[in-house]
Amino acid sequence: MNIAIVGTGYVGLVTGACFSEMGINVTCVDVDSIKIQKLNQGLIPIYEPGLEDLVTKNFKAGRLKFTTDLNSCLNEIEVLFNAVGTPPDEDGSADLRYVLDVAHTVGKNIDKYLLVVTKSTVPVGTAAKVKTVIQEELDKRGVSIPFDVASNPEFLKEGTAIKDFMGPDRVIVGTESEKAKNLMERLYKPFTLNHYRMIFTDIPSAEMIKYAANAMLATRISFMNDIANLCQLVKADVNMVRSGIGSDSRIGSKFLYPGCGYGGSCFPKDVKALIKTAAQNGYEMQVLKAVEAVNENQKSILFKKLQKIFNNDFSGKTVALWGLAFKPETDDMREAPSLVLIDLLLKAGCNIRVYDPVSMDECMRRLGDKVTYSRDMYDAVLDVDAMLLLTEWKEFRMPAWEVLKKVMKNPVIVDGRNIYDKNEMKATGFIYENI
Repeated sequence: MNIAIVGTGYVGLVTGACFSEMGINVTCVDVDSIKIQKLNQGLIPIYEPGLEDLVTKNFKAGRLKFTTDLNSCLNEIEVLFNAVGTPPDEDGSADLRYVLDVAHTVGKNIDKYLLVVTKSTVPVGTAAKVKTVIQEELDKRGVSIPFDVASNPEFLKEGTAIKDFMGPDRVIVGTESEKAKNLMERLYKPFTLNHYRMIFTDIPSAEMIKYAANAMLATRISFMNDIANLCQLVKADVNMVRSGIGSDSRIGSKFLYPGCGYGGSCFPKDVKALIKTAAQNGYEMQVLKAVEAVNENQKSILFKKLQKIFNNDFSGKTVALWGLAFKPETDDMREAPSLVLIDLLLKAGCNIRVYDPVSMDECMRRLGDKVTYSRDMYDAVLDVDAMLLLTEWKEFRMPAWEVLKKVMKNPVIVDGRNIYDKNEMKATGFIYENI
């Protein structure tokens, strides 16, 4: 089976690598010629555990190819996945120009049946727009070529994307025709042999499922952060509260961990887009607006805790940040709490030393020389007035506390992910604050 995937970002590259691993011939297409050149040289543009090995293996086997020319493969494939970016516009709505550019190209060039599948996260109604654009281009050519559109939203978690794709808890597919449904069943059959579920819906429902799922997870995070802030005021232990409510089978324990805010490529963008979609249809998403507001406030909570410790005097202070990515096992800093915190600290006059196991290059690309880059976690805390933990990488979980006490100017720890034991920290002699 021959397929193409347009867009070699996080979703497109993982999707292409995993399909090729199952013996499918995959052509990955991108307009970025430098990125394609690097991929053909074996250089992976993103960090994701297991991805480099998968890409290298299937590229060498000839099942995975990279090109900038969509037309070169368009009439040799049965299915085209559209996985281009949908960045948020200034008003929060998803920018569909790249999605529709692909539709224009398809309509101008196909000579035989093609199933066009939207993989990108897009607002409800996008597949209908794609269908209209393709048909308009076919009409301009004066030809009648059959085609189908479908929606197949991704549910990949950064850091475990390969595992998520290879063993999905569900595959959502929105289709309009039996032919499209059969093609998608055939394509995903290797992944569903172990009884993973394929759920077929109409196309608008499939488009909505992705947004609704991410909005619910974001809601749980902001809800728990709101509860954590109240716990501090009433002197309750949020970890005990989380454990207590998470044991309720109706609630469950996932995504109930308090922290310094969510970030990444999905939750912030999708919450904004869903709020905008509602507004365009004359409805106000009151809960999601609150979710977004809580999250933005939470990103500054570590700064507020440090303000209290320093009596709002940051002059001459140097702080260390452990973790820059929005979560472990990724180099993704999009909408990361670290960016908000760094901005606040710089405006307050702080010197900042940073360390992250994989995000240093990404931080340098974003911030340049505004911060000092450290060799490792211990180098980062050398002679600092405080250390702030933002990302719960495994290597941060059991540091040598005696070493930290010796090399830090002041033994101040602000834990943005609640990974340390409060009593142990105080017994060791640290000034400790957490969520």
